[in-house]
Amino acid sequence: MTDLLYTQVEEELRAAVRDVLADRCPPAAVLGRIETASPYDLDLWRTLARDVGVAGLLVPESLGGAGASAREAAVVLEELGRAVAPVPFLGSAVLATSALLAAADASAEAASWVRRLAAGEVTAALAVPFSASPYRETGDTVTAGGDGALSGRVAAVAGASVADVLVVPAAGALYVVEAAHAGVEAAPSLDLTRQLATVTLWEAPAVRVAADLAGVRLALTAGAGLLAAEQLGVSDWCLDTTIAYVKERHQFARPVGSFQAIKHRLADLWFDVARARAAARAAADALATAKDVTEDAALPVAVAASWCSDVALHAAEEALQLHAGIGMTWEHPLHLYLKRAKSVQIALGTPGDHRAALAELADLPSPA
Repeated sequence: MTDLLYTQVEEELRAAVRDVLADRCPPAAVLGRIETASPYDLDLWRTLARDVGVAGLLVPESLGGAGASAREAAVVLEELGRAVAPVPFLGSAVLATSALLAAADASAEAASWVRRLAAGEVTAALAVPFSASPYRETGDTVTAGGDGALSGRVAAVAGASVADVLVVPAAGALYVVEAAHAGVEAAPSLDLTRQLATVTLWEAPAVRVAADLAGVRLALTAGAGLLAAEQLGVSDWCLDTTIAYVKERHQFARPVGSFQAIKHRLADLWFDVARARAAARAAADALATAKDVTEDAALPVAVAASWCSDVALHAAEEALQLHAGIGMTWEHPLHLYLKRAKSVQIALGTPGDHRAALAELADLPSPA
């Protein structure tokens, strides 16, 4: 039987990441950045990527990485979710790195970029909309000329505004474009801690690293499964913070948390979060052990992605309600978690997308 408990190595990694975030990414610091011209904290990202080594977790040692797995990456995402940390880990170390890794055996150029990503020398973004689903084609908005130059436009790309290199699907193949050759314009984003951007290419010089888009589907599948871990982190913070608040907040000379109605709501939420942890851990373990991610890990990924996204939003909504007036203020970080939960609910496939895929994978008939 698969052991979904956290290993000692995973707990040590969690402690290292949590310590850095506690020191460098408290709620006040995040609130101070969200309306500036630089919502991403690149100094924090460099510390996590280089000093802690999170950028190379999914990269094998032969390519300069840590040789870890999706289980360790999931632990990092849990902590980043708990802190709503404004760093491009998901876009660079998961999505873009996974797409390039799929091409690294056949492409020396892809392998070279993977090495640089693992070392934390550069940051990358996979040039697909953040709403892209692993169950649908990503769309053909970028074309490739005869000389390999790319032209086109991709909207709502996560992490593109701080990327040094773009991994671009175009004309049925995968290309690498240095960000200096692309136009990147910040787009309105509900989640102020994860900026989206529109990428515009006009005869941009590019290098083809794969003749098909298999790596993109693999990256989106892995991204959806690991995003569930981030959603678990959001849920955890909302639950823990709300429990602490209702113990301290008094009404009628009693802690609010002593009222039976509040106890019932938090007990129900605790069970939802516990189930979310089981689903997210199962998905991470499947991604870590699957020979073919898009096939062998598809079912647990669909379960985790469909359940954890709804739980994260529910946890944030319950936290907002139970914090009452203070939860509605801009100074309280709760709105950051609500916006993160809502924005990622439709990222990398909606819950409906994943439930539809799950029904097919489990051979469940659709309603008449």
